[in-house]
Amino acid sequence: MTTPQKVADDVVVTLDYELRLDSGEIIDSSVDVEGLSYLHGHGEILPALEEALTGMEVGEEKGVTLTPEQGYGQPDPEARVVIPAASFPPDMPLDLGMELTLEDQMTGQLVQAYVTEIRADGVVLDLNHPLAGENLHFYVKILGLREATAEELAHGHAH
Repeated sequence: MTTPQKVADDVVVTLDYELRLDSGEIIDSSVDVEGLSYLHGHGEILPALEEALTGMEVGEEKGVTLTPEQGYGQPDPEARVVIPAASFPPDMPLDLGMELTLEDQMTGQLVQAYVTEIRADGVVLDLNHPLAGENLHFYVKILGLREATAEELAHGHAH
């Protein structure tokens, strides 16, 4: 196998990254891990970020800013539901901002939701991604590139 020289489809990319909001607040980073590895071209990271990384080489660094439309979209004010309090186990502590995983009764898909209000008639859940409406400022450095294994290609993600 030859080592890929540039970020391209079907290449496992290892990178360091930092993600900031417009406020400058760091909301995610690879500082506590040995870099993030993903299979390029298989939808493991945001498509606009993946596109911006295409063609980069090991050691190359770049700042990439994604608009809400390129990231997690604009918040949908209709993407809120009220779940009756009786639907939750009585011993389950509910806190504002708490993340819950729900199953869509129609499709069986798992959906992330966030507790935004606790009322007498129930719990208000926001189905928007917590970064909806935010500009995302990534700073990335390519640490390594390698060919994906047949198993990784079959599974659609890096192992």
